[in-house]
Amino acid sequence: MDVREQRVRFVVAAHRREKSMAELCREFDISRPAGYEWLRRYQQGGVEAIAEHSRRPQQSPRRKDEAMQQQVIELRRRYPDWGARKLRVLLHEQGVELGRNTIHRILLRQGLVHAEDRHEMATQRFERSRPNELWQMDFKGPKRWHQAVGPLSVLDDHSRYLIALEAVGSTRSELVREQLESVFQGCGVPEQMLMDHGVPWWGARSAGGMTELSLWLMRQGIGLHWSRVRHPQTQGKVERFHGELQRALERRRVLVPVAEVQEWLDEFRFEHNHVRPHEALGMERPAGRWRPSERRYDPQPRRWEYPAGARVLKVDSQGKLTLAGRNWRISGALAGEWVEVVKLGERMQVYYCSTLVREIDLAIQRSTMVERWIPLPNQ
Repeated sequence: MDVREQRVRFVVAAHRREKSMAELCREFDISRPAGYEWLRRYQQGGVEAIAEHSRRPQQSPRRKDEAMQQQVIELRRRYPDWGARKLRVLLHEQGVELGRNTIHRILLRQGLVHAEDRHEMATQRFERSRPNELWQMDFKGPKRWHQAVGPLSVLDDHSRYLIALEAVGSTRSELVREQLESVFQGCGVPEQMLMDHGVPWWGARSAGGMTELSLWLMRQGIGLHWSRVRHPQTQGKVERFHGELQRALERRRVLVPVAEVQEWLDEFRFEHNHVRPHEALGMERPAGRWRPSERRYDPQPRRWEYPAGARVLKVDSQGKLTLAGRNWRISGALAGEWVEVVKLGERMQVYYCSTLVREIDLAIQRSTMVERWIPLPNQ
């Protein structure tokens, strides 16, 4: 007989009370606890309740663990350039609670951790106190890129928000200005910008390094700063982003048709700003800390208004100023422009808009280029 028929006969015999429970259990070759369990089930649910139940556990910890591990692996394969800390945030949002070390061990077992992924976290970080106080700008190197010049990146120092990521394909001044005009119209104008000594914002052959593009930025009231020569750490945030972009290109094996390059960059920019958690932000996303600048872009700015009572002079056609009975070379790029001269003892500081461009020492009769242009205080 099948199991259910055997149990039905046992229940019927037990209800007739023709034999004791002990004798009845020996006859059916079961233990007394099993006999009482059959009776209890029948009383609660009838014949169906005394059918053979599966002994399979209702919850399988191992199967659950395997499912969570698979989620970790799938996320890592989707974002092969992300580490355990960032994956943990996305897993938490999917309802999976795993510690960073647990995620890291899963990645190690699957061979998904690369030697270059293991690095010490920065012990000290520097950032501006509010959005749009300083933007960092640079071109990425051409490694694994289809053009001789990598994408142009503009990054907010405070929030790490990626303002722009454009496949300009050239360092020509007019192309970069076109991109910046679009950025300024959509995001506003920053207070200051930080760049390296590269074209088109720096001219090695120009006195003071001034170029048409840098002067245009100054006329927008933007204070310009420059990283130290051969010291990329000064632009650490945009350099770090370029490392992030490089790892994505290498790990994700990006083979994007030339016609679709900008579309891919737009998607990556969205991921950086809205999806990818950032350790420097306490695992927040940059979009949560950034907001557009309140300073509006003026395509036709009026002549710069220097403070009332300031000494304002016009640079001659040779790029020179006459001060203390002598002609001083300022910059050919400023020919015909108005500058402010501030006297401090035996020194004179020359400002163009809000940026210090020259310092003249009357005592030793020397004019010094201010390589890292400094904006006026409180501007």
